Amino acid sequence: MNFELPGDLRDMQATIRDFMLSRVEPRAHEIEDTNHVPDDLLREAANLGLFGLSIPEEYGGVGLSTLGRCAVYEAMGMGHMGFGGVISAHASIGTSGLVKLGTPDQKERFLPRMATGECIAGFAITEPSSGSDAANIRTRAEKKGDTYVLNGTKHYISNAPIAGLLTVIAVTDPARGSKGMSAFLVEPQRTPGVSIGKIDEKMGQKGALSAEVIFQDAEIPAGNLLGPEHLGYREALGILTNGRVGIAARSTGAMQRLLDLSIAHAKTREQFGQPIAQFQAVQFMLAEMDIAIQTSRVLWQKVAWMVDEGQDVRRMASVAKYHATEALSQVADKAVQVAGGMGYMKDSPVERYYRDQRLLRIYEGTSEIQKLIIAGDLLR
Repeated sequence: MNFELPGDLRDMQATIRDFMLSRVEPRAHEIEDTNHVPDDLLREAANLGLFGLSIPEEYGGVGLSTLGRCAVYEAMGMGHMGFGGVISAHASIGTSGLVKLGTPDQKERFLPRMATGECIAGFAITEPSSGSDAANIRTRAEKKGDTYVLNGTKHYISNAPIAGLLTVIAVTDPARGSKGMSAFLVEPQRTPGVSIGKIDEKMGQKGALSAEVIFQDAEIPAGNLLGPEHLGYREALGILTNGRVGIAARSTGAMQRLLDLSIAHAKTREQFGQPIAQFQAVQFMLAEMDIAIQTSRVLWQKVAWMVDEGQDVRRMASVAKYHATEALSQVADKAVQVAGGMGYMKDSPVERYYRDQRLLRIYEGTSEIQKLIIAGDLLR
């Protein structure tokens, strides 16, 4: 078993890590204060290929394998998590359904613009009545001639305020229950009857904007049906499954950044006449942080490899997401403890990571849902 990434992936990972630390991190306060990722940073990200990570080369993307994408996601985790959230929501669940299920015409229409960042994507499944219980979706899509008429409300939709394309999950056949759902490609800025609510005010992940998406008799061309009609709840959630390993990789990068910050602080902060790195209590926290990083990294690498091999990863993707996001929570807490009062101050990146990481245990399936998936697969 060779856990060494290929040379080209190591080089790209290093390039993205440098970009996050030298270009994005210095502007973290600007992102925090404005709740907006500067356009010039998004353009730089596009030039680095970040918007086209999962898009095939024939459509202008980078066409990375899952292993390659996750290596990049880990590097992105080293910098501002709101910035990383914009990219990952687009390149992961915002794009994967179209790449996997799209017709040649759909891919030609959307993927080239998505690869350049001209058209930012998102995935709309969550509703006021359906979060963890995604089978309780109320948004309806009624077939009328050569269109589908959508009515309903989605909320907490990542990238919605800036999205040029949303993959929307709606009910097309209520009589079939969870098997009566379909996916649609919706251009919110160009479709009458689609409106975006006010931007959500979140605890953290500033700049990664989310909002409600309201459908009021919105007519979607039948040609924008993604995949088969009534593709079903299980298949719809399959779009989310591969995204979970990406979250595990981003969490690993965030943990690495927190450990690096903690080591640097422990070596320079003196108490009782010596650096706090000399105290066994601090050393134990640093060791525990590294253990969390190493185990999380092995997990995301294994699951990414399984995806690329075409294996069923429903359980293992949940294992990777659960372990890495829960571990990140503990690492962030330890990083604040090592930093002491400084770690509680707004000027500290440790404080920002402490807020930002909390969302990762909730979106794309809560920790509790991941355990249900794992247990269900074990008992099946």
